[in-house]
Amino acid sequence: MKLIIAEKPDQGRTLASVFKTKKREGFIEIQPNEIFPEGAYVSWAIGHLTELAAPEKYDSAWKKWSIEGLPIIPNHFQYEVVRSKAKQYSIINKLANDPQVTEIIHAGDAGREGELIIRNILRIARCSKPMKRLWISSLTPKAIKEGFQNLLSESNTKNLYYEAYTRACADWVVGMNASRLYTLLLQKQGFSDVFSVGRVQTPTLALIVKRELEIENFVSEPFWEVEAKFNMNGKKYSGKWENTGDSRIKTKELAEKIAQFCSGKQAQAVEVKAEKKEFQPPLLYNLSAIQADANRRFKFSPKKTLDVLQGLYQRGIVSYPRSDSRYVTPGEADGFPAILGKLSAIPEFKGLFPLPIDSIRHNSRYVNEKKVTDHYAIIPTEQVPNLERLSGDEKKLYELIARTLIAAHYPNSTAEYTTIKTLVEGRAEFISKGKVQLDEGWRKVLPQKEKEKEQVLPQILEGETGVVSKVDVKESKTQPPKRYTEGQLITLMKTAGKHIEDKELEKVLMKTEGLGTEATRAGIITMLKDRAYIEITKNLVHATAKAKILIQAIGEQILASPEMTAKWEQRLKEIGQGSASPGQFMELTGKMVAHLVAETADSSLKWNFGSDVTDAFMPGKKRGKGSRSTSLGKCRLCGGSVIDKGNFYGCSNYQKTKCGFTVSKKILGKTITQKNIKLLLKDGSTELIEGFQSKEKSFNAKLLWDEQEQKIKFALGAG
Repeated sequence: MKLIIAEKPDQGRTLASVFKTKKREGFIEIQPNEIFPEGAYVSWAIGHLTELAAPEKYDSAWKKWSIEGLPIIPNHFQYEVVRSKAKQYSIINKLANDPQVTEIIHAGDAGREGELIIRNILRIARCSKPMKRLWISSLTPKAIKEGFQNLLSESNTKNLYYEAYTRACADWVVGMNASRLYTLLLQKQGFSDVFSVGRVQTPTLALIVKRELEIENFVSEPFWEVEAKFNMNGKKYSGKWENTGDSRIKTKELAEKIAQFCSGKQAQAVEVKAEKKEFQPPLLYNLSAIQADANRRFKFSPKKTLDVLQGLYQRGIVSYPRSDSRYVTPGEADGFPAILGKLSAIPEFKGLFPLPIDSIRHNSRYVNEKKVTDHYAIIPTEQVPNLERLSGDEKKLYELIARTLIAAHYPNSTAEYTTIKTLVEGRAEFISKGKVQLDEGWRKVLPQKEKEKEQVLPQILEGETGVVSKVDVKESKTQPPKRYTEGQLITLMKTAGKHIEDKELEKVLMKTEGLGTEATRAGIITMLKDRAYIEITKNLVHATAKAKILIQAIGEQILASPEMTAKWEQRLKEIGQGSASPGQFMELTGKMVAHLVAETADSSLKWNFGSDVTDAFMPGKKRGKGSRSTSLGKCRLCGGSVIDKGNFYGCSNYQKTKCGFTVSKKILGKTITQKNIKLLLKDGSTELIEGFQSKEKSFNAKLLWDEQEQKIKFALGAG
């Protein structure tokens, strides 16, 4: 008899569902059949059933956090069963060691983490029975049966286990040592919180903090543009004044002079250029691409997208969600006509059929076996669902995946872009741009949100003349860099190689996957939120004072750079391919951490944090406790306590009395620090705050509490 071990309960039940079965507690018994003549047992992990042991399990002295006790580097790493999952482990342990069981079928997710989860369970259970590997990319009945009939040898995937095991141990060494190191040193500076540091989370955080500081340090400057309206014998259009490709004018006076010069004058279209552009349909999705797209379209967090996809996968509706490939094999492409045939019967898709292109079987943009890694792109399976039975979120993602496959069978989208250069009085140059959609193509299937509606230009011939009918001077100001959205964070992590100066390392990071893996990026972003390093407001990512403090403390250390990840990923990939030694890698990791401890302890004596981050710092989540709510002063409305509520300061009596006293943390682009809130509550006025940004201009002001009107007001230019 064989024991099949899946990674999750739903997967285990789906694997068993294609056979006649009997339910047992914690496992399912498969009745004898063609594939399993003696029958089989199917059990499952609940994700990670095991975890690396805590430092004190190796040495009781390591329980206490102290600089002197660092670095913590065990001679041999130990995994132990997660206490809350001990019951399920004992069921697998009993089955694995049952004399009737002669072979194990490893049915974890077909990837590094799945490899680690199941093999670790068997290792702790001391099970050394022969093992085969189920390696499939979808959970349809057809894929399951074919997978069981074509099991891989255990040795085929063993190096992936070594890679995942080494990655976990090395991350433990870096995380345990660096987190204790920076926590203890920053506590000496008065920051009473736990500062978690990690090989992937910290370089990601450094990129977010870099953008935050660029926004904060940005100085907005005014500029003016001149826009003219032209009338060429009844044909009307508008254009912007330009000089060597730049439309921005530094002074209002010069802009008004240009406008005055042009008003009512003769104009001639001296150049008309029309250019056709074709846009190919998008590639099929991998996880990063659909996480970014779902965030842009539906504001889904990356974690939510992965969770919804996982549910669809476990029900056999879509293929493996953690794929890093955007291509399929010829074998998968052979199944597209049947899938598309079923999709054509769904009311939401009926209008998109018949397809303009019958087959993409020989189109290397989508079908390329060399570019399929462990898994092919995320596609709908032949098990096409009734969309009405899906939840709202499931339906959105399923439609997106299905439409992307349909769009691949549509022609390119074609548009004509026209540029007209108009000269006024033979001197002042104006540029007009317009777009005409010639062939909608695949955009009929996957409508794209237009960034700007470009004007539709009339048919203007070169040399045509007319007059300037109107001239406007428009004032604008330079804008700071935009904040990342959660979806853009996923893309940022995947393309982190762009932030490395060393071109060879950049290539490595771009080849490997960037920061993190398809499977872990969403979890890293969630971790940064949970650890109070970032806040998400209206889908935009803000770095907290805590994040700025940590990244400033780390400074130029390699921990904050994607460079270290590039080197690690290169070596880990080699371990996965069997060409590098895990032991040697761990030895180098230990040396790096020892160097980090010694160097950081010395450099911490020179740390100097500005009052902006010191005043805004608020301890995040404590180990084993919720957020700490420290009173910042008495409420000006009811006398209760005003506390930090995340994106604003508010009265703690809201739940009891509905007291509505609140102050936003961001007012007209400026962060309102805890120091100023304390002053406002105590004295009725803040310090002078410089750099508020209104629509018209930048100004300095204090915030005042008006007792009569019971609200906060600006005291402009107050000294």
